[in-house]
Amino acid sequence: MSRRGEERKAERWDRLSEEAAWGAGPGALPTGFDLAAVGERAAKKDRSGKKGGSGEQSRPKELYVPPRGWYGPGGGRVGYMDPPTMWRATTVQACGMWPFTAGSGSPMTGVPLGQHMFTGATVCGDPLSWFTRARYISNPSLFMLGMPGLGKSTLINRMLIGLSATGVVPLVLGDLKPDYADTVRALGGQVITIGRGRGGINVLDPGAMGAAAAKIGGEAGEVLKAETHGRVLNMVAALVTIVRGRPMDDHEQSVLSAILHHLRERTVPGRPALLTDLLRVLTEGPDRVRAVTLDRGDDTRYRDAVDPLHRSLLGILDGPLGDTFASETSTRIDPDAPAVCIDISGIGEADTQLTAAAMLAAWSEGLGTVAASHALADAGLAPRRWFFTVLDELWRPLRAASGIVDRIDALTRLNRSLGLGDAKITHTLKDAEALGTDSDRAKARGFVERAGMVVCAGLPKAEMEDLGKVVGLSRREIELVSSWSSPPGWGVTGEHEEPPGRGRFLIKVGGRPGIPIKVAITDAERELHNTNTRWIPNETAVEQSVMRAAAQVARAAQEGPQALPGRWTT
Repeated sequence: MSRRGEERKAERWDRLSEEAAWGAGPGALPTGFDLAAVGERAAKKDRSGKKGGSGEQSRPKELYVPPRGWYGPGGGRVGYMDPPTMWRATTVQACGMWPFTAGSGSPMTGVPLGQHMFTGATVCGDPLSWFTRARYISNPSLFMLGMPGLGKSTLINRMLIGLSATGVVPLVLGDLKPDYADTVRALGGQVITIGRGRGGINVLDPGAMGAAAAKIGGEAGEVLKAETHGRVLNMVAALVTIVRGRPMDDHEQSVLSAILHHLRERTVPGRPALLTDLLRVLTEGPDRVRAVTLDRGDDTRYRDAVDPLHRSLLGILDGPLGDTFASETSTRIDPDAPAVCIDISGIGEADTQLTAAAMLAAWSEGLGTVAASHALADAGLAPRRWFFTVLDELWRPLRAASGIVDRIDALTRLNRSLGLGDAKITHTLKDAEALGTDSDRAKARGFVERAGMVVCAGLPKAEMEDLGKVVGLSRREIELVSSWSSPPGWGVTGEHEEPPGRGRFLIKVGGRPGIPIKVAITDAERELHNTNTRWIPNETAVEQSVMRAAAQVARAAQEGPQALPGRWTT
């Protein structure tokens, strides 16, 4: 090769090597390459005029360093850059600070729930707001599924607080743990306790509907009285069904209806009848009741017709339901309360009959209050109010009695006409498979199909596959929610580690893509809603006992020794 060819080859080698160093860093240079020699040769060329043409020394090029560092070993490459600081503002403020704003696509109507897991945008929503204002859903209902301990009740508590601020009245008609009693108290609402030795409900009491009918009067009042009669009849029939384990016969319902009419005509206003009054009228056998039995003046035929009903009513009064339903209502629902919770957590887990009866009575009392409120609003005697009911731990009342399934089924079909939104919470779809009859199982599966919103917490993959057949989940959504059902890792430090799915939810509406959110609760919410109160460490329990004792002593110092508990001595 000639000398000129060797010079051209060297120039080309220098140029390629120099470009590689500028673009990728020293790690990209060939083995044995001397970067200083390349610079020296370039300087000689500039001084000799071969490069640049004028003979003047050109400005040396600076070595290019990529913003994340050089590639290759020892290059100091940084895999990720720190995210920039995120600022939030209203559209009015943001357009002045930065005019190129764009929406993230997350819904902003309703109660603020949390942040979108992928975009970080705030996600808002609740069944009532998405039905009345945003028109995202055609049915103001929510169905939530998820493994225990992942924050399902916490999210519903947030909805209760947010909706209460907009004037909606939360109704927790049968709090089984309780999860919502403290929240209702904090909202200034009413907490009613039902259970043996705690409080009861008189199922014959017309309650708010009777008071509204008397206040409205006229034809509209008579219509409301007829509805009250039907509600009381259905409630007594449900109690009989629970005791018997099967529905009442048709002629027995006619006898029961005649007895209720007889009592309403002869009971002093303001003093509702009791179950014992039903037995008294049944024993006396007035003409109105006998006519329904077709006894034709034969006392034996009458007794044969009413004795099974008589035995069932005695079973209610003398059996496990008597203490709760045989006396007057301990506390009526306040129609003007900003929130209501009927606490039945004092009923034991194994007492299925009393649980079912208490749930039915609570729903009858609560929905009667809703009907009375709307009747007064229709008559122009009260402002219009909307209500939001919560049915947590759905699996427990569903297994208690078939009447619960029918009641919830009717609610999910008629809640639009009732001005009522609802939230139902359970663990898996398999809870419906444990019901006694095929008709009950079909009704329970329909709860998910008719729900306007379906919210998923962590669920196993097999469960998500079954749910995908009902609500239409993509493969990515199934894998995402399934990953949240994993248990926490093995902590090497002994510190408490939360499950990966706690506070994470996927919101599905129809065939739209799901919205994954992360909920971060405040300290106030954490104090109001703690489902692990029975797992307080012993040291904490002792400290609390000492604090309570100190408070009692301080109160006794102000009010006198009578303020101390009976077991204390001065």
